[in-house]
Amino acid sequence: MADRTESSIVISAAPSRVMAVIADLAQYPEWSDGVTSVAVLSENEDGRPASARFVVDAGAIKDTYQLEYSWSGDSGVTWTLTSGQMLKALDGAYTLTDNRDGTTTVVYQLTVDVSIPMIGLIKRKAEKVIVDTALRGLKERVEG
Repeated sequence: MADRTESSIVISAAPSRVMAVIADLAQYPEWSDGVTSVAVLSENEDGRPASARFVVDAGAIKDTYQLEYSWSGDSGVTWTLTSGQMLKALDGAYTLTDNRDGTTTVVYQLTVDVSIPMIGLIKRKAEKVIVDTALRGLKERVEG
């Protein structure tokens, strides 16, 4: 059974600016640690990715996998794993809240499950590192 990890960060930008960075999957290798390449496989009518293939080399997790996306305007996005080699689950969400002061609170939820046996405590720690690193990278990318 996969557990969900959640964390949040406040970014000094409007939700539309934060979501523009999140939706630009091709740029993830520039700011998201461990992501070595991303190929958008299909797009929605609004031009945002509907599916994408990722290549990741993040220490213990090395994989090529595909995700499908569901966008909720500038308020959020969810994704689910459709195929992977090492990963059995990689489901997540970014939820954006406009703080009405020029900042946006971003909540990142992630559920990861791998095909190799892994102690739950180690897996949760790895999820936490992935989530926190992604949020810091997103903040630096948007604010930088």
